[in-house]
Amino acid sequence: MSASASTPSTPSTPSSESSPSSPSSLSSPSSSSSAAAPSGVVARLRAAGCVFAEDEACLLVSAARSAAELTAMVDRRVAGLPLEHVLGWAEFSGLRIAVDPGVFVPRRRTEFLVRRAAALARPGAVVLDLCCGSGALGAALAAALGRAELYAADIDPAAVRCARRNVAAAGGRVYEGDLYEPLPAALRGRVDVLLANVPYVPTEEVGLLPPEARIHEARVALDGGADGLDVLRRVAAEAPGWLAPGGSLLVETSERQAALAVETLASAGLTPRVSRSEELYATVITGTRPPGRTA
Repeated sequence: MSASASTPSTPSTPSSESSPSSPSSLSSPSSSSSAAAPSGVVARLRAAGCVFAEDEACLLVSAARSAAELTAMVDRRVAGLPLEHVLGWAEFSGLRIAVDPGVFVPRRRTEFLVRRAAALARPGAVVLDLCCGSGALGAALAAALGRAELYAADIDPAAVRCARRNVAAAGGRVYEGDLYEPLPAALRGRVDVLLANVPYVPTEEVGLLPPEARIHEARVALDGGADGLDVLRRVAAEAPGWLAPGGSLLVETSERQAALAVETLASAGLTPRVSRSEELYATVITGTRPPGRTA
């Protein structure tokens, strides 16, 4: 999964909406829990640079089972661990998604990609989540559809272990390997919706990402090559062979990369369409395999 904390990065990068630990991607604490947050916890978080210190304190207090555990959790957060890794989960599209240490944290902006996919799919659709990370996209789309035949894949063993937990409710299957390589051959030509939140940060800009992403998320989930589109090119090139006639590939990209991403999907024989959400600062490119074309 591509590259969601306190300080936004530049708008051209995938983490511009929020870095991993923005409480916008987590459950909002109630007013009663807010009142219960110890002032010392809030002060420590604020001193460490957490902009949303009060909200984070409430979430940590609600998750801790003892004073000792709370202290340990605050220590990890103050040391720079993303809040989602401290808590062990992130909220995404109304679901609580398990997020293990080192695994890419799903960003709120990527909910727009799920919405676009849900608008195209039908209950029972065959869904493939490539570069799946925690499996958040596939799990969210399956939940939105009510029923789906779900497959997912990632090259990172830690992400695969995490994704298997998150897609279990949908009966999904998660494979470990490079893009399409580990998938069963019987899936070729059957995929109705291919979700691919590929890494799209240009290599030279990875060092500009917030420390929570740069240090605590796998580099393979962030680095998209020289122009940020290397993985997208590989996904798009093989997509027609895996998509069913009329099936669609959906990818997230930055605004500045959109034109080149459109060219990439068109060159692969897909019919591209650009969708944008000003609310989430998100850009999604949909590439559809023409119904009558042989892959």
